[in-house]
Amino acid sequence: MRASKHLPLGAGTPPQVQQQQAAAPAPLSLFMLALLFLRIGCTSVGGFMAMVSVTQNVIVERRRLLPASDLLDGLALASVLPGPVAINVVAYTGYRLRGVAGAAIAMLCAVLPAFLCIIALGSLYFRFGSMDAVRPLFHGITPAVVAVVLAAGCRLWSSAVRDHWQVALGVAAALLLTIVPGLPTTLTVMALAAAVGCRYRASAAAPAPPASSATPGAAPTTSPGRLRRLALAATLPLAGLASLALQSSLLFKLAGVFAGMSLLTFGGGYVFIPLLQHTVVDTYGWLQPRQFVDALALTQLSPGPVMISSAFVGLKVAGVPGAIAASAGMFIPSAILMIAASGAMQRIRGSAGVQAALCGVRAALAGMVFSAAAGIVHLAEPSWLSVLIGALALLALVRFRIDAAWVVACAALAGWLVF
Repeated sequence: MRASKHLPLGAGTPPQVQQQQAAAPAPLSLFMLALLFLRIGCTSVGGFMAMVSVTQNVIVERRRLLPASDLLDGLALASVLPGPVAINVVAYTGYRLRGVAGAAIAMLCAVLPAFLCIIALGSLYFRFGSMDAVRPLFHGITPAVVAVVLAAGCRLWSSAVRDHWQVALGVAAALLLTIVPGLPTTLTVMALAAAVGCRYRASAAAPAPPASSATPGAAPTTSPGRLRRLALAATLPLAGLASLALQSSLLFKLAGVFAGMSLLTFGGGYVFIPLLQHTVVDTYGWLQPRQFVDALALTQLSPGPVMISSAFVGLKVAGVPGAIAASAGMFIPSAILMIAASGAMQRIRGSAGVQAALCGVRAALAGMVFSAAAGIVHLAEPSWLSVLIGALALLALVRFRIDAAWVVACAALAGWLVF
């Protein structure tokens, strides 16, 4: 019996479990999680896939807090749920890292830079009526964002595509989404990819990790009581916002209108534009047609998703409180739905059939990332300087593995100097 006191730590533990314990990073603090997503929010210029790509670069590639397959599962889930895809992926990532509290903090910090940028740009716009002076910055940023998305696509492809049928799925998805973009094509491709994955499950499906040995950075097991307390803590800011909104019928109306649009929008921000125009220009008259076009242009000059245009509308209608109410209505309801669906997904991931379907869906999603890069290209200034900036940015990301934040910052400076 005494001899057992001198056994080395971990003796009697299976070698695979010892390996996982040694490789698993220390739990990420909520403060560090906030800093990471502030960085992600500051460098995600160019639409929803830019934010997904920067999240992949920071969370998967550089910090190794989640496996690439987990992020792809979150992207698949966000693609079929309503609301802003990028923020839903962020909420999923935060939930996987630190549960409900992590989801709330990740979403807030990812949206905050874009929100503050829109408040600043919108205030200048309503005062001077033009933002032409800062456009050269974004002529440099846009090709760098294309490079960030391409680099993320390469890494996701290497982790998700292993068999010939997965290669075919990824290439077909990239081509279809480039030629016929939109939600119907996305849903069709994902459904077909899941069916093909089930067809080839004998060779493709890998056994899911047991619940007791979660992947690095996975959301901790939470008791029902603790989950309720976290959910209550997450709703306290909402209660304060609701109290503020009830004091002003206009704020309450803004929050309600944008919440309704968020839950009716499938497929990302560009699908949201026609609904937004009909609502804020034609129905309520909150913006003039020219102001609506300028609002969309300003979202291209800010980090974050296109749906941050909700802050511009709220700012025009009711100042900063209006921007807060509109943004809360836009992002919070769909994020709550995403968190609930994330919990359900974690419970069914152990199924062999689900794993087989996900093998197909992940391959298709890796291809879709390349189609997203093609969609961003048309926003770049058509010149050889843009091509050069994009090529140098891609080289820095892939060959030298420089952080995306530094690459985007240097591209912005180059745009200011040469355009």
